Amino acid sequence: MDSLLTGLSVAVAPQNLLYVLIGVLIGMVIGVLPGLGSTATVALLLPVTYGMEPTSAIIMLAGIYYGSMYGGTITSVLLQLPGEAASVVTTFDGYQMAKQGRAGSALGIAAVGSFIGGTLAVVGLTLFASPLAQVAVKFGPPEYTMLTVLGILLVSYLGTRSLPKSLAAAGFGFVLAAIGQDPITGEARLSFGVLELLGGLDFVAVAMGLFGIGEVLYNLERSEAGQRIVTRVRRAWISRDDWRASRGAIARGSVVGFLLGVLPGGGGVVASMASYVLEKRRAKQPERFGRGAIEGVAGPETANNAASTSSFIPLLTLGLPSNAVLALLFGALLLQGITPGPQLINEQPDVFWGVIASMYVGNLLLLLLNMPLVGVFVQMLRLRAGILGPIAVLVTMAGVYSVNNSIFDIGVAVAFGVLGYLMRKTGFEAGPLVLAFVLGPIMERSFRQSLLLSDGSLTIFVSRPLSGAIVAVVLGMVALSVVRGVRRRRAGASASPSETTSAGGATDVIEKDDAHV
Repeated sequence: MDSLLTGLSVAVAPQNLLYVLIGVLIGMVIGVLPGLGSTATVALLLPVTYGMEPTSAIIMLAGIYYGSMYGGTITSVLLQLPGEAASVVTTFDGYQMAKQGRAGSALGIAAVGSFIGGTLAVVGLTLFASPLAQVAVKFGPPEYTMLTVLGILLVSYLGTRSLPKSLAAAGFGFVLAAIGQDPITGEARLSFGVLELLGGLDFVAVAMGLFGIGEVLYNLERSEAGQRIVTRVRRAWISRDDWRASRGAIARGSVVGFLLGVLPGGGGVVASMASYVLEKRRAKQPERFGRGAIEGVAGPETANNAASTSSFIPLLTLGLPSNAVLALLFGALLLQGITPGPQLINEQPDVFWGVIASMYVGNLLLLLLNMPLVGVFVQMLRLRAGILGPIAVLVTMAGVYSVNNSIFDIGVAVAFGVLGYLMRKTGFEAGPLVLAFVLGPIMERSFRQSLLLSDGSLTIFVSRPLSGAIVAVVLGMVALSVVRGVRRRRAGASASPSETTSAGGATDVIEKDDAHV
């Protein structure tokens, strides 16, 4: 409690309160606007954080992350266009509620559920982060090696559509991380005689290219088609009946979201989907789902925000980012000279507890801002991606150049922007690549230290209890993935074409994938 009170004193400082407000406002706005997202926005703002205090910088970036989760809800409900991937499930019932004239109730219960889920997750973060950090202090190089492997595997397994493509992207990320000088011998690796590559690729240039330029190019190509069925929503509010129908879903969504958010790769997408499946299975009338069931909005939105908050536990305590946005926050901390991990709570208590305490304030601000400003956010839907795209690219270029005053970095950003666009077009996700790029140096250093400790023997990874347990989990996940792939092929061979062309669309996919979720 003393540590939390210290963190609150940091979070309520006027400067940090301002950054919390800026963060959640930017997050809500970019969640609404087409062509942008939390990942791209955090990448664009990385250069801005250089001149800021570390605590203020992370507080603002974290606010953008969990603030954007609600912004994506508005477009999901009103236009059936999810502003964030985690808001896809909200379109199933939220859009139907809007068609029935209940858009205000859908947005209101999303705001209330997001507040409750986010706040309960922050409580869990407060209670469990410190004990987990104390356990993680006992980790040695073998444990960190296997943790990084497990993190990449979980992100690829849970957070993406195709495991082979995700692992391929992660492998390429490890190759990119190896560019530069060998950390032990100092020998040049993969530099091809280019002087600028001796120091390795700049993280900001890579991230802003993949998520800034790449996302803009991809979104500009997409159709802006959307059924604008609701143009005036004066306020987002709920009735007593709405609350009675939703409170159970909110409670369950908070637990599901918190637990899945802690897992690397879990995050808001998996949490919201799992919550929707849970509510549909528990419902006495499951046929209501997909036709405007308010529980289908309350549960997923609560789980989504709870997961986005609890995902900070592995980042702050283990130094293990669980998704692409947190990989960018990991990079932002490194750029500030702070290494996330079990020592953070002792070496930088102001940062550790200040960020946690700021989330209490941020969730309250989100609730207070969402209710009265929903009409303003609805009007922002008039902005076209064709206007925002070029502005975002210009900001990206200026931000990349401002880091090192390097034209070479601009070329790197452009190259990775094209790569990010091509990856999206071909079904590869950039998240595993960036995570591997960030975790690659950590894994290499820990792996080589482990071999030095064991005189080159790989048995050190299975002879120690903790690392051996992680190896068992990794092998179990690989085996499960193989079995799952075989079952899918058999099911695909026996399924008739009519089963995959139902008018139910995404809702049918959820029904068929219940067991997998």
